[in-house]
Amino acid sequence: MSSRLPGSRGGAHAPAAAPHGREGEHAGKHTDGAEAVEGGEAGEGGAAAPRRRRRSTSLRLRLVVVFGLVALTAAVAASGIAYWLNREAVLTRAQDAALNDFQQEMQNHASVLPSDSGRDELQHAAGLMADSSQHFSVLLVVGEGGEGVVVGNSDLDFTLAEVPDSLRTAVGKRQPLSGGNKQPYHLYWQRVVEHGTPYLVGGAKVSPDGPTGYMLKSLEPEAKDLNSLAWSLGIATALALVGAALLAQAAATTVLKPVHRLGVAARRLGEGKLDTRLRVSGTDELAELSRTFNRAAESLEKQVADMSAREQASRRFVADMSHELRTPLTAITAVTEVLEEELDAETGSVDPMIEPAVRLVVSETRRLGDLVENLMEVTRFDAGTARLVLDDVDIADQITACIDARAWLDAVELDAARGIVARLDPRRLDVILANLIGNALKHGGSPVRVSVRTEAAAAGGVERVVIAVRDHGPGIPENVLPHVFDRFYKASASRPRSEGSGLGLSIAQANAHIHGGSITAANSPAGGAVFTLRLPRDTADDADDADGGDTGATGDGAKAGGGAGSGDGGGAAKDGGQEGGGRR
Repeated sequence: MSSRLPGSRGGAHAPAAAPHGREGEHAGKHTDGAEAVEGGEAGEGGAAAPRRRRRSTSLRLRLVVVFGLVALTAAVAASGIAYWLNREAVLTRAQDAALNDFQQEMQNHASVLPSDSGRDELQHAAGLMADSSQHFSVLLVVGEGGEGVVVGNSDLDFTLAEVPDSLRTAVGKRQPLSGGNKQPYHLYWQRVVEHGTPYLVGGAKVSPDGPTGYMLKSLEPEAKDLNSLAWSLGIATALALVGAALLAQAAATTVLKPVHRLGVAARRLGEGKLDTRLRVSGTDELAELSRTFNRAAESLEKQVADMSAREQASRRFVADMSHELRTPLTAITAVTEVLEEELDAETGSVDPMIEPAVRLVVSETRRLGDLVENLMEVTRFDAGTARLVLDDVDIADQITACIDARAWLDAVELDAARGIVARLDPRRLDVILANLIGNALKHGGSPVRVSVRTEAAAAGGVERVVIAVRDHGPGIPENVLPHVFDRFYKASASRPRSEGSGLGLSIAQANAHIHGGSITAANSPAGGAVFTLRLPRDTADDADDADGGDTGATGDGAKAGGGAGSGDGGGAAKDGGQEGGGRR
């Protein structure tokens, strides 16, 4: 529907090459009004305003957005094309009808007027021409371009000033005659906008001496029709967008339901329910994903079962071995104690040549006994059969008793106020303290400082007792710190043998956990290593949540003060100094 200023019409006049071709070009007028108004309506219905994009990890939201964008793009494109085609057809039909009618009226009425027609004659002819089915206004001009211009119009509001200068110039220009152009003058038209209303302005000249005619027709009905069409297309686009969103929801539900089931199954699998499986139906990608998940879960269940069986067998072997060793070890211990008494009595019954060997046997027998006891204690923790025998314990008195029983009073500085009472298992607390203080003495040297304080309860927590054991040694290397509580950990491979069993700190940590507490190791800024023990003041409140965490009224037979340290490593990793509670 490109409207051109020079648009030659058919009828009695042959078309000529148009010297002007820009639509809506005129002086003192707006541009093509119908196009501007209708284009604005189309923009409201189809152009998407800038939208703030919201990042989200929701797959459902992304599917809905993608569906919506695709539907919106398709609907806007289809609506735009439909609007443009209908606009072209409506305006072309209206202007063709008006221009054909005007050209016919010019042939019927203007061509018979004399060149010196007066105003009344022009007025009468213009009125006859305007009385047509197209209802346009007519302006007839005689002597245009000269001094005596006579104007006659059918509508007083339509004057020569309303006609664009470019259109008047094109209408009045005589075209050279040729084989393709047999008429010197042609019909030209232009669409303009006046005060928001679109108009069609046309002009023609029948003969060189005849009057020049101009017509003005309102295109407001067509503009209203096009506006209604734009609103209809906008509503259709909105409905298409809503339909796309509903379709996207349905599609997302279809796609995401198996994904949701997969997520639930994965969570159950992570919670340890290894028998979790998905129901598989279909042959699509999601069904294949479900089959893969089931195969992975089955393989994982089998591997975990195998590992559990091997671990259980290993624990049973250690427990059985420890129990089997206790019987012969009891007899050997009795013999070594007799030999040790003979050596201490200095009766001379022991050959001086074998005395060092006897003492070595006594020492190693005692060490072997402690190792067996520690292994049995470890198996109890692993099996979850360790029990607490709770009692109200004064922390300061318990620490004093521990260091006094091992003759450490001169080597330990105690900073603990009396009256800090906690409900704990005193035997297990003694095991923890013996390992921590013994380690500090062995690897850090005296004096060892033991301090006690209370820690306020956090929101929803319990009040805790904090016991810090600090030595004055070289500290623990940073690469060793994460492993000091590991079983049988050796900080230095060059020293594979140590006086301890390598289990003391591990047992101390397990005893802290069964109380619902913890032990941490760090290096003090002032030098030396610091082991910090945190225990709840009322273990009964949270012992059920601890490792091995069931409470009971019976003990487990481990020796008080027993337990050895955790590894040897050139003074780095710590282990208990007085296994089995020590001897005075």
